[in-house]
Amino acid sequence: MPAHGVDWCLRWLAYHLSRWALLEVLQSLGTFSVLIAVIFYFAEAGDRKKQKHYQAWQVINTAQGKGGSGGRIEALQELNQDGEPLVGVDASEAFLQGIRLPKANLLRCDLHAADLRDSVLSGSNMEFAGLHSANFRKSDLRNTNLAGADLGDSDLNGVDLTGSNLDGADLSNSDLRNADLSRIRWQKIRSVEAANIYGIRNAPPGFVEWAMRNRAVSQREGE
Repeated sequence: MPAHGVDWCLRWLAYHLSRWALLEVLQSLGTFSVLIAVIFYFAEAGDRKKQKHYQAWQVINTAQGKGGSGGRIEALQELNQDGEPLVGVDASEAFLQGIRLPKANLLRCDLHAADLRDSVLSGSNMEFAGLHSANFRKSDLRNTNLAGADLGDSDLNGVDLTGSNLDGADLSNSDLRNADLSRIRWQKIRSVEAANIYGIRNAPPGFVEWAMRNRAVSQREGE
């Protein structure tokens, strides 16, 4: 092969080898960039979560005292899923039908006159909560701490209260028809005056007699 042919082949080989090296460098840089992006993503995760929680609280506080949902169902569920305490939250008179807040910390919350039908609040702490005139019809309140809660005039028709703590709770004039009272703590209930206990299920021994002695009623009408 002539000298100029050999020289051309060598140049061709060197050129293509240099291109492969450049590709490898570019690939390495691309991988490095992705790695840096991932590192920054996780480093900023805490700030993003704080921002998300701040926005959720804004939704809840802005809608305070107003009817309707106003985005509060999603905001409250999101905060609870992230383990944020909902102590003292005010969602009174809100439309919260079907909300799911299992194991929520709702200590001293204000949910009076709220529509909570078909909600899931099992295992939640609702001690000293303001629940006057709230509608819990057919909700899941199993193992819920309702000690000292104001449940006067509330609708508890068909509610599952299995294992719940009602020590010091005010149930006066509440609708307890068809509620499941299996294993409730009831001996220290503050008041059941005018509470309707018609059709209650799995009542602990002695509860019905005690309730009737303390001026509860048992009336079918109005279902």
